[in-house]
Parts: sequence; structure tokens; C-alpha cells
Amino acid sequence: MATLDIDELQAILTGAFPGSDVPRVEAVQGDTVLICQPITDRHGRPGGTLSGPTMMMLADTAAWLAILAQIGPVLLAVTTSLHIDFLRKPQLSDLMARARVLKLGRRLAVVDIELFSRGSVELVAKAQVTYSLPSPSQ
Repeated sequence: MATLDIDELQAILTGAFPGSDVPRVEAVQGDTVLICQPITDRHGRPGGTLSGPTMMMLADTAAWLAILAQIGPVLLAVTTSLHIDFLRKPQLSDLMARARVLKLGRRLAVVDIELFSRGSVELVAKAQVTYSLPSPSQ
């Protein structure tokens, strides 16, 4: 199994979504990846909080990167399931995602994601994402 580092994951993310406001990869350690989404006003929603789609995007992206860190640049891995629980109102500051691969099989991978505001230990959301992995011939 390949293990990709911070720079390799960032290059994959930037290359896969050119011109997008992509998160920053901050750490890769074993089966865990830490990423950060810088937050601007356009990520907010009425009530002075972050939008749910912003948090779901970061959870899904973190899961994808955690898997790629383990298996290499297999860009055709796709989300098959995403469950998220919103736990508390996040701050309008950088949103962090810590993703840990729970299971890495031949065809499916399951990843646990914790979302929190930078500088806070309280989770704002908790997600679990399942990815379908392409067969080696794809």
C-alpha cells in the first residue's frame, strides 16, 4: 500500500478541483488525516453559523484524502454513503476535519470524521463516510 504525504495529497486535491476553494492538508499520520477549510462569509448561513453543506463537503473531502493517503492516487474512489450528526453551532472560523480510516477493504472503505473549529476541542459535527473503491483494472 502506498502512503501519500501532505504535499502529495494537497497536489491531488488542487489538481482534481482546479480553481476551487480547496481545504489545506495539515497533517498525515498513519491512518489519520487532518485538513482545514478557511472560512469566509460565503460559507455562512443566516444565524451567524456555518452552512451544513460546507461541513458535509469538508467531511467528504477529508474521508477521500484519508483513503488516498493509504491506497495512493486512486481518484475514482467515490462516496457511497455519508452520515453526519450536527452537534453544536460552529464558530465562523477555520473548520477542521480529522479523518481516520476505520476499515480499508478491497472494494469499500469506511472513514470516521470529527469536525471542529480551529482552537476548540468541542466537536461541531461527527460523520461517517463509506467509499467504493474501483477494481484494480479501472
